[in-house]
Amino acid sequence: MSALTQYLSKNLRDYGMMAALIIIVVVFQFLTDNRLLIPNNVAALVQQNAYVFILTIGMVMVIVAGHIDLSVGSVVAFVGGVMGVLIVQEQIPWLLAVVIGLGIGALVGAWQGFWIAYMGIPAFIVTLAGMLIFRGLAIVIAGTTISGFPGEFNAISKGSLPNVLGFAGDLDALTLLIGGVAIGGLIFGQLRSRRVLQREGLAAEPLVAFVGKLVVIGLLIGFITYLLAKSAGGTPIVLVIVGALVVIYTFVMNKTVFGRHIYAIGGNLSAAILSGVNTRRVNFMIFVNMGVLAAVAGIVTTARAGSAVASAGNMFELDAIAAAFIGGTAVTGGVGKVTGAIIGALIMGVLNMGLSIMGVDAAWQQTIKGLVLLAAVAFDILNKRKTGAV
Repeated sequence: MSALTQYLSKNLRDYGMMAALIIIVVVFQFLTDNRLLIPNNVAALVQQNAYVFILTIGMVMVIVAGHIDLSVGSVVAFVGGVMGVLIVQEQIPWLLAVVIGLGIGALVGAWQGFWIAYMGIPAFIVTLAGMLIFRGLAIVIAGTTISGFPGEFNAISKGSLPNVLGFAGDLDALTLLIGGVAIGGLIFGQLRSRRVLQREGLAAEPLVAFVGKLVVIGLLIGFITYLLAKSAGGTPIVLVIVGALVVIYTFVMNKTVFGRHIYAIGGNLSAAILSGVNTRRVNFMIFVNMGVLAAVAGIVTTARAGSAVASAGNMFELDAIAAAFIGGTAVTGGVGKVTGAIIGALIMGVLNMGLSIMGVDAAWQQTIKGLVLLAAVAFDILNKRKTGAV
C-alpha cells in the first residue's frame, strides 16, 4: 500500500466530511433550482447559523474532554434576556451591556464548572439542571418580548462590514481582500506546520495530499469570497467574529498546553492525572469557556432577532452537539478538531437552508437532521472498528 493510500485511509473521516459537505451543497443547489448559492442566500446562511458555529467551537472542547453540555440553549436565552433588560429597559450603552453579558456567561460557566470539576457531579446532570435553571430565569426576565434594540447592536448579526474600498467591477473589494488574506494565511500556516514536522523528523502528509488539500480548501474559500462579494452587503460582521473564534480556538487546541491537556483528559483520564495534569482546573476552565461562548451566541442571536424572548435558543444545544459529532468529534472523547466541527456546522447550516428553501416541513427537517447525525456517528464507530481503534 502506498504512503498516499495509507494516509487517506487513516484520515478518511476528515476527507469524508469535506466531500460530504461538497456533495450536500451540490445536491441542494440542484434541488433548489440553483437558489441555494445565490449570493444573498450565502450571506444569510452565515448570519442565520452563526450561533451553531460559535456553540460548536465550545462544544468540541467539552466533548473532547469527555463531557457534554445540555444547558447552552438556555444560557443563550438567559443572556439574551439580560441584554434586553440592560440595553432597552435600563438604557445602558450596548457595548457595555455586551461586556456584562460575556461576564455573566463566564459566571454561568464557573457555576457549572464548580459542580463538575470540584464536586464530581457528572456534566450531564449539572448541565441538565442548568438547562432548567437558566430557561426558568430567561422566562422570568423576558416573559414578555423585549424589543427596541439600537441598530448598532442589531448590526452585530444583521450588518456587514462597510464598503471602505469600493468595488472591483460589481464585487465588494474589501470582501475580496479578506478572502485573499484568508487563503494566504491558510497556505502560510500549512507550509509552516509542514516544515516544522519535517525539521523535527516527524511524519508529514504526502505531498500530493498536502497540495490537493490546499487547492480544494483554497478554491472553496475563493468561491465563498466571490459569492459574498456579490451579495448586497459584502462580508457579514458576524462572519468576522466566527472567523476570529475559529483561528483563536484552533490555535488553543493545537498549540497550547491547555489544549493538549484537554485531549489528554479525554483520551485517558488516569494517565493524565499520573502525568501531573490538573484535571479539576482544566475541566473548570472548559465550562467557563463554554459559558462565555454561549453568551456570545446569545448576543448574536438576540441581535439577529432584534428582540429578547424566553424561547430563544430552543434546541441550540442539540444543533451544536450534532455539528460536533458530524464534524468528527469522537463520542468517547479524546478526538476532535475545531475545523472539523465547523465543517459539521456548515453541513447543518446547508441542511437548514436547503430544506427551508424547498419548503420542507419543520418536522421533517428535524427527522432528516437526526438521520444525518446517526449516520455520522455510525460511520465514525464503524471506521474505528475497521482500523482497530475500538
